[in-house]
Amino acid sequence: MTETSGEWTSWPAPAKLNLFLHVTGRRADGYHLLQTVFQLLNWGDTIHLRIRRDGQVRREGTLKGVAEQDDLTVRAARLLQKSSSCPLGADVRVEKRIPMGGGLGGGSSDAASTLVALNHLWNAGLDRAGLSELGARLGADVPVFVQGRSAFAEGVGEQLTPLDLPDRHFVVVDPGVEVPTARLFQAPELTRDSAPLTIAGFVSGVSTHNAFEPVVRARYPEVAKALDWLGQWGNSRLSGTGSAVFVAVDAERAQAIADQCPPGMRARVVRGINRSPLLAALPADVGPAS
Repeated sequence: MTETSGEWTSWPAPAKLNLFLHVTGRRADGYHLLQTVFQLLNWGDTIHLRIRRDGQVRREGTLKGVAEQDDLTVRAARLLQKSSSCPLGADVRVEKRIPMGGGLGGGSSDAASTLVALNHLWNAGLDRAGLSELGARLGADVPVFVQGRSAFAEGVGEQLTPLDLPDRHFVVVDPGVEVPTARLFQAPELTRDSAPLTIAGFVSGVSTHNAFEPVVRARYPEVAKALDWLGQWGNSRLSGTGSAVFVAVDAERAQAIADQCPPGMRARVVRGINRSPLLAALPADVGPAS
């Protein structure tokens, strides 16, 4: 009897943008209270999974600077395995496109796709709420990818209200540097007292910002350069805590802008979507229930 069972299956792990990111305070446990809008994108990583019958979870391939035991996909698989008492295991391979340390949600989306896909492949039986709860243990951004909808987020990012956002194209620029999120949350100059925003206020066009942008701009000249260059074509923004920056543009001129990207940076044209392709990859009768 072989250790593996069946063929490799492939699962999309879409990237995201934070259309704004406010810090509204801190909880008693030190976690920051946030408000943001997650815009899912039609581009991202791909997770490849193969079931193992020996109960082991193994990563195939390497991920720069990330040990296997620290890989969010491996941690997600093992957490689901433990929580559901599943005797099966899995081989995991990540086809990486989303830059690491870019604020585009790559690791979180990879973890979410692993949870959702293995929940189906293992017949683990968790519903969407259960998977989101597991995801929150792995990272604040994981639940939005489990839910699979663009959303208004509050709390530490886990309180989600789905939003139907306009059909828009974005030019996303990777400045070529990684920004460590934890260090930015500790920055003394970070603004932590933004007034709370309502969904109605966001939809009506109330002014928003990214609280981390001035901090990152001052500490990472490569990001400042990208923001300034992209700002020629609109209101350029930092996504998450960076380092990626983006601007919403007309579809007709998006590629022409990306083609002018300065040396040392990488530009990509993406489209915002409201429903994750991960959910579409699941058979209709086994999608995570609400």
